[in-house]
Amino acid sequence: MGRMRSALPSDFSRMLRFGAVGLLNTALGYTLILTALALGLGDIVSNATGYAAGLIGFFLNRRWTFGRAGDFRSGAVVRYAITFIVVYGANLGIVIAAMSAGIIENQFIHLAGNCLYSVIFYLGSSRFVFVADDPDALAGTNAAWTGTAT
Repeated sequence: MGRMRSALPSDFSRMLRFGAVGLLNTALGYTLILTALALGLGDIVSNATGYAAGLIGFFLNRRWTFGRAGDFRSGAVVRYAITFIVVYGANLGIVIAAMSAGIIENQFIHLAGNCLYSVIFYLGSSRFVFVADDPDALAGTNAAWTGTAT
């Protein structure tokens, strides 16, 4: 009988590293969101403050999570910014929807937005932001597309 394969994704350790960076970012960002809410800055400004501070994750994820050392490519920064805008928009959509429903300055709404943000950001980072700087990943992608075209 054949050996059973694990159902875990092959990049499980990378997901754990991304999660560790995410926990650090979440702790920093969420603390800033709650502090800004306590200072009376409101949902939108508080949320933007917390997420802007969390952009340090680019450097941690680039080096530690995705192992990109050496040459720094501006394309990764642009892709990261694009991904950030998309996922932050999804997060902000949750906050605005909650505000529209009359739920104002509720820390759990921000936490729900943060969970959605984290999942989408991992997918964007692993499939779009950092993969494009990996020549081996690009070669594999090009080979796969070439193979399907023939």
